[in-house]
Formats: sequence, structure tokens, C-alpha cells
Amino acid sequence: MPAPDHSVDVPHDAQHPGNVFDEACSSRLALELIASKWTLLILPALQNGPMRNNALLRKIGGISQKVLSQTLRELERNGLVIRDVCGTKPLHVEYRLSALGLSLSDALVTLDRWAETHGGALDAARERFDTLAQSRR
Repeated sequence: MPAPDHSVDVPHDAQHPGNVFDEACSSRLALELIASKWTLLILPALQNGPMRNNALLRKIGGISQKVLSQTLRELERNGLVIRDVCGTKPLHVEYRLSALGLSLSDALVTLDRWAETHGGALDAARERFDTLAQSRR
């Protein structure tokens, strides 16, 4: 069975530009998929090459087997991840990024760096807000 075509070059054209503010636009659906907490952890985990299910479970702290399976299936359905059944004995399954998934790499690296750099500032802002909200009660 031939692998599905996950081409990257299907942009909106001048007559039908993407509009993330339009609830019916496919770009909005793409943002909803990509902005998922688990998607934002699974895709970067696969950037260095294929991984098996258990390796992903070990790498991504806090994710359950059920949520991992559901998210991988959704990513596969949307063409971001490819599921390979390896014919070696014993049979096993590996997941890897498709060309479409790889096209997100730079954006995800930037987002990860931002989160790692500014996580402490977000914690401090939450603490200040919560303290102020508590004092107003």
C-alpha cells in the first residue's frame, strides 16, 4: 500500500487566503490541532527521528498511554505523523514526522525555547496575580 501524500505545498491562493479568525477556515483547524498541549510535546520528541510508543511515553512526562495513542492517531490522521509497522520479529510500530510535520520544526523549536526561557517569568506572574487576588477577598 503506497504511503499517503503529505505534501507541504498546498497553500491558500490569492482568491482563497487562509484566515485563522474565520471559524470555518482550515487554518483555524490546523491551529487547534497544533496548539494542543500533547501535540506540542509529541512533535518535537519526533524531530530527531522515529520513536516507538514506549520511548515516547518515557520521554514525555505525564502523558498516559491512552492520551498518547489518541494524539498520535489524530496527528497521523492529519498528516503530521507517519505510523510505520516494522516487519522485523517481533513486529513493532514506530512513529515519525511526515514532510508536513517536519515543516513545523523551526516554529516548534522557537516555541520550546520561548517556554523554557520564560517559564519562570510566567510562574512569577501567576504568583503575583494569585497573591493580589487573595488579598482582595
